[in-house]
Amino acid sequence: MKFAYLFVVLIALFTLSSCTSAVLEENNEERPIKNEPAPSTEPNEVQESPEYLAVNEGELSIQDSETAYEMCERALSDYYKAVWNGTDIELDTFIANENLKQYTQKKIQSEYDIYAQLNDVKDIKIDDWEVEYTDDVDGGFLYLKLPAEIIKTVGAFAEVTEFLVRNVNGKLVIVDWYTGRKDSYDFMVRGGNQTINNPDIWNNSEWVKKLDGIIKLNFSTR
Repeated sequence: MKFAYLFVVLIALFTLSSCTSAVLEENNEERPIKNEPAPSTEPNEVQESPEYLAVNEGELSIQDSETAYEMCERALSDYYKAVWNGTDIELDTFIANENLKQYTQKKIQSEYDIYAQLNDVKDIKIDDWEVEYTDDVDGGFLYLKLPAEIIKTVGAFAEVTEFLVRNVNGKLVIVDWYTGRKDSYDFMVRGGNQTINNPDIWNNSEWVKKLDGIIKLNFSTR
């Protein structure tokens, strides 16, 4: 009689165990593992460089002033952060001329070697900027003067940068860029008290060659 009772108990335990296992398997299939993140349904974000388009594709005018300012302000902000913080700057976004682009890259590298170990740039502020349109045979250009306050983690400083902007195939581009602070890279390479009014200056191969000679003479040993 005891044997029969024990046999019944074993059968009941086996049945209960099977049911419990089935329930656990079912629950495990329904519940994701807590440490495994659910797959994202959001599309991958791609950081695209902005485009600064002219109001009219075939010409430049004073109506392009605001967009030109936005471009120059962004270029200036990215420049200071590249010099002081070591962040990337996409010069192709702002500059089409290869000579100016290469010069700007050398300028950033030279100043980065001096300032990178100091405190970071957090922001820049620009007040009372100026703009002037000049017509010429190549479709005209804009002159912009941006007095900037560069705000760092500790302290701040101010300097003025001048830009010339053209419309190239419907897109605004910087064709010259000069900062005349007394100890600035531009001051030492291009000279002080420059008049920034020649939008074709970086197409002058003799002038560019002269600057390259000054750079090699004064900055190659740094």
